[in-house]
Amino acid sequence: MDYIVAIVGRPNVGKSTLFNRINRKRKSLVDDLPGITRDRIYAYIQWEGKYFTIVDTGGLEVDKDLPIYDKVKEQVLCAIEEADSVIFMVDAKEGLMPQDMEIAKILRRRGKRVYLAVNKVDGPEKRILSDEFHMLGFEPLYPISASHGYGIKELMDDICKEIGFEKPVSKVTDLIKVAVLGRPNVGKSSLINKILGFERMIVSEVPGTTRDCVDIELDWIGKRYLFIDTAGIRRRTKIKERIERVSAISSLKSMERADVVIVMMDCKEGITNQDLRICSDALERGKGLIVALNKWDLIAHDRYLIDQLEMEVSRSLKPISFVPVVRISVKEGKNIDLLFNTIKRLNRQISYRVKTPFFNKILKDIVAHHSPTYSGRKVK
Repeated sequence: MDYIVAIVGRPNVGKSTLFNRINRKRKSLVDDLPGITRDRIYAYIQWEGKYFTIVDTGGLEVDKDLPIYDKVKEQVLCAIEEADSVIFMVDAKEGLMPQDMEIAKILRRRGKRVYLAVNKVDGPEKRILSDEFHMLGFEPLYPISASHGYGIKELMDDICKEIGFEKPVSKVTDLIKVAVLGRPNVGKSSLINKILGFERMIVSEVPGTTRDCVDIELDWIGKRYLFIDTAGIRRRTKIKERIERVSAISSLKSMERADVVIVMMDCKEGITNQDLRICSDALERGKGLIVALNKWDLIAHDRYLIDQLEMEVSRSLKPISFVPVVRISVKEGKNIDLLFNTIKRLNRQISYRVKTPFFNKILKDIVAHHSPTYSGRKVK
């Protein structure tokens, strides 16, 4: 079993910045706006010969009573529960806050090994800023700067002392990578949760709930998959906030890692120009493409709406009529098996290697039927 280290703390103390520095990749979105990270984000890393999993979490706000904050809190508590040790991050510049005290109580109740990282200490001359955090009762303190790297080695070396030497987990080579894209609120995260059988991703009626691209490995009837859940992509003219623009770019870039792209659409809203743009982006990148028409349960008993949708599908997807269209209902679990069968079939097709003699024969037949010409004469 992997050793797991979770990074927790209140919003905007630098958790994602530390996660990215340890991971040596910009996997989590970082912004000055509080509450950017919401879902758990995992990375399997190596540090000085030790292998372990590190988990980035959303900012824990214990005193807010809104549905989205409750769901973020559930994600954080789940990360703490499954972790072997916890990096508890606080902000030296803001000082000790009441929320830090509440989080400390939660961690003490869980009985986990806690490493208290006092962030935004940019050098040894500022270590005095960390003194007041001794009140939290976790020793020793680790004054660090996640942005500049100060103090990170000392923190990580002490964590690694708790980790035994284990062989790195071998990567599954025949993994089918599937990116799930679409406009906001079409059911992308709900699809992942339905497949897993539990709420791994935060789902809300508020558009833009998912912000990071989250990788989730899973098994389905003996086959291993990597699903990439992405942020909803709206039209550029509707994007006002910088973080939404960064999320949309990250979602589109996730296609590059995928073998198959599922573009999810809402049956009730029909097919929009934005849906077609996302499909076009996937095909231009040479990816296998599946159109998944979600929320089929909302129109399943209305023959008129079904006929209207079928006409719209026929008209709008005519230029890409070769793309398979799967009608699903994530809410009822309808046609999830069919979706997986389509993924496997499409992956086989795009992975198929055409042998040279077969290709030459096809090319020869084409030339025989349509001989090239030069100056109006056939080329011999």
